[in-house]
Amino acid sequence: MADAMEQLYQQVILDHAREKHGYGLEQGAAGESFQVNPTCGDEVRLRVHLADGTAAPVIERVSWEGLGCSISQASLSVLSDLVAGADVARADELTETFRALMSGRGQPLDADREELLGDAGAFVGVAKYPARIKCALLGWMALRDALAHALTTEPSTVAPDQEKS
Repeated sequence: MADAMEQLYQQVILDHAREKHGYGLEQGAAGESFQVNPTCGDEVRLRVHLADGTAAPVIERVSWEGLGCSISQASLSVLSDLVAGADVARADELTETFRALMSGRGQPLDADREELLGDAGAFVGVAKYPARIKCALLGWMALRDALAHALTTEPSTVAPDQEKS
């Protein structure tokens, strides 16, 4: 049974690495972050797009581009799905739950936290390999940084067509 679950998890990671949900930088972001994993060279530029007209900041979507292994790319794809429509508090809860999964050395989380993570729970096996944990966390750290920029910076006065890619 464990082998079947491991194969399912591997398939989820491979599917997301191939599909790359949220891939492609979009204009009009509220915050942006560029992160590099110095141990392997994976890199990501992530932009967070906040919804207009909400009382509390809500992530409409994230867009990203990056280079790296299938683990970092798949993690970014899963992150894109999980945080779309989430408020900042929920995104922070997701980030902390994913970090807990990565620090668990391959031990599954309790059922409630595993359900919260959805497809991100597939990364439980990655946590067995300390060298790969940073790959899986790269996008999540970029999200946290991009949100910090979005929530602490005045809105840009640059026209969207003048933004840097």
